[in-house]
Amino acid sequence: MTDVTYPARKPARPFFSSGPCAKPPGYAPEKLATESLGRSHRAKIGKSRLQYSIDLMREVLQLPETHRIGIVPGSDTGAFEMAMWTMLGARGVTTLAWESFGEGWVTDAAKQLKLDPTVIRADYGQVPDLSQVDFTTDVLFTWNGTTSGARVPNADWIPADREGLTFADATSAVFAYDIDWSKIDVATFSWQKVLGGEGGHGVLILGPRAVERLETYTPAWPLPKVFRLVSKGKLAEGVFKGETINTPSMLAVEDAIFALEWAKGLGGLAGLQARSNANAAALDKIVAERSWLGHLAEDEATRSKTSVCLTVEGADADFIKQFAGLLEKEGAAYDVAGYRDAPAGLRIWCGATVDTADIEALGPWLDWAYATLKSA
Repeated sequence: MTDVTYPARKPARPFFSSGPCAKPPGYAPEKLATESLGRSHRAKIGKSRLQYSIDLMREVLQLPETHRIGIVPGSDTGAFEMAMWTMLGARGVTTLAWESFGEGWVTDAAKQLKLDPTVIRADYGQVPDLSQVDFTTDVLFTWNGTTSGARVPNADWIPADREGLTFADATSAVFAYDIDWSKIDVATFSWQKVLGGEGGHGVLILGPRAVERLETYTPAWPLPKVFRLVSKGKLAEGVFKGETINTPSMLAVEDAIFALEWAKGLGGLAGLQARSNANAAALDKIVAERSWLGHLAEDEATRSKTSVCLTVEGADADFIKQFAGLLEKEGAAYDVAGYRDAPAGLRIWCGATVDTADIEALGPWLDWAYATLKSA
């Protein structure tokens, strides 16, 4: 490519960050309900809004009543570490890692909790051989690798009669894929991903087997106050009824409620999935039409439809930094450089809060930035 053609049209909302992600279409701060602001989260209005957000999440996710939902501190990381610190150690542990966040859970299990886990790894863009997983152990995995663009294809590889618990870091997956909740004992996510909500708060989902573990097992290590889910040998049910462990941001809660009501208006989970699928398909078309672009996750069956990671022919980290900088300077695309620990490339968020027309408008701008740098 030698021609540097300046595109005629920019994406109307050039927000392609993989976290925090684009706000829902039509979002504006003045549209948020504010009656709960400045009030105690333990007052009737605070608890009712927290419970309402939990009820909306259950409805949109189609989560069965067997599973509890709690709002906890520390975003997805806080929620997942809360689960690890409170439930691991009762039996052996297997950790799956094919990107940076999965590696983080390996570090926690091995170096912080000193559990000597079995580690099954794969390179960026791939997923491990799932048939190797020993389900007599507790199993930790990332459903959708935000930094690698690779995901598990489904939950068919998880047996119904497993002995250990399954812990799914599902922060780029929930609201975008069908999840068989009967196969998931613990799941975590943050509002900042597919919902386009604010960060700082995590969501912890517990199935009945996880609750049983909490009520029958006490870890050998001390637990910080913000991790404690059990009181007098029983699950602290209030956490899952809007009584958060620490003080939540009611502004962030109202922001999440706005996104969840928007999602419900789309038709719920199916509507969210349709938007994400359309976005991923539009980006696939852009990649297919350009010889210098490729998918880091080559296998379509395990390729993310939310955090799509792309290879750029001949690019190193400096090239990608300049590439993303050109697009940001023009107001054509924000935050599209790949994750710092991943192979040099682009990362385009295709979750439901992005409009397909904006993905389509991005193609000519990728051409422009590539040609501009190649001709320099």
